[in-house]
Amino acid sequence: MKRTSVLTIALLSTVLGASVAIPQGTLVSAELAPVQIIAKSETSQSKIAKITAVKGKPESAKLMREFYKEDLTPIGIQPGGAGMVVNLYSKKDDTTVSLCTTFDVVVAIKKGRITRFAPAEVK
Repeated sequence: MKRTSVLTIALLSTVLGASVAIPQGTLVSAELAPVQIIAKSETSQSKIAKITAVKGKPESAKLMREFYKEDLTPIGIQPGGAGMVVNLYSKKDDTTVSLCTTFDVVVAIKKGRITRFAPAEVK
């Protein structure tokens, strides 16, 4: 029996939690070990820091969408950026992001629910 076949049988026995007899008489026994999945989770402060680093650049909106996927609610509109900005709130992280609708870039981001940023912050 090929080594790859032995490894495949060993892997299947691990997944199924069974003992499998290999034709040459070797017994492969494995217990189903708990699989631990560690999710890469960003803290709200690290998200704010990463978006602030690219604020005003095209990749800032992409990063915002990646971090706050299906978690943003519009809470306000105000003049700023190159026309109007939309303030989007993340309830999960308690963070408000101000997005320029003309150029699709983040112009401001802060912790907390902010319906209107100071005009100097959203230039």
